[in-house]
Amino acid sequence: MARIEPDAGTSTPVRPAVETIAVESLTCQRGGRAVVSGVSFELKAGRALALRGPNGSGKTTLLRTIAGYLPAASGTIRVTHSSEASAGSGGKPTFLSDKESTEGVFHYIGHANGIKPRLSVIENVSFWQSFYGGASDIEAAEDALDAFGLLNLASFSAGHLSQGQGRRLGLARLLAAPRPIWLLDEPQAALDAASTRLLERVIARHLASGGLAIVSTHLDLALPDAAVLELGARPVLQ
Repeated sequence: MARIEPDAGTSTPVRPAVETIAVESLTCQRGGRAVVSGVSFELKAGRALALRGPNGSGKTTLLRTIAGYLPAASGTIRVTHSSEASAGSGGKPTFLSDKESTEGVFHYIGHANGIKPRLSVIENVSFWQSFYGGASDIEAAEDALDAFGLLNLASFSAGHLSQGQGRRLGLARLLAAPRPIWLLDEPQAALDAASTRLLERVIARHLASGGLAIVSTHLDLALPDAAVLELGARPVLQ
């Protein structure tokens, strides 16, 4: 059973700190065809954005473009960093170039879990810690597994996990290797009701610690004070 509580007050502050992510007039392509056009929004630290729309409306393409896996046809993606940690900054935001502003700040989790079946559950988490540029931290890895109800399976081969357990293991990287902006594409896919509640609590904790989340979902997922971006013939921010 996970130790994390809805009102957990032990959240580690998200680093590097981010003030906002702003998307302006973004057009995204798939197969040489524009599937999302003219998307604009600004999301501040501690807030979530829910992406809604029918299949084929471009939710995955938009997330992958923001993450940097697909080139934008036009428009800009700008992240404003807080420079609180810098001497003499006075906590004022720092404006960087588009490439600099988005480097090392995103966690993108798509439909695939990205786990290695021959590694143990905890070895998978340690791999992700190294992949994202950090040192292996067993305590952080165990805490991440515990938050998703997997700590008792830490020594299991990942190849023996159920579909839902594999999904939770893929999501555990969010906590094991912290990054401020989470881009989640149908993250509750394959999760039962209890596991979905764990995910909701993890997202709420991330937002409370100053993180941001952009989440595509067809199903009900509790996102505190989330704005909603409806994709379709013409994107509408609600």
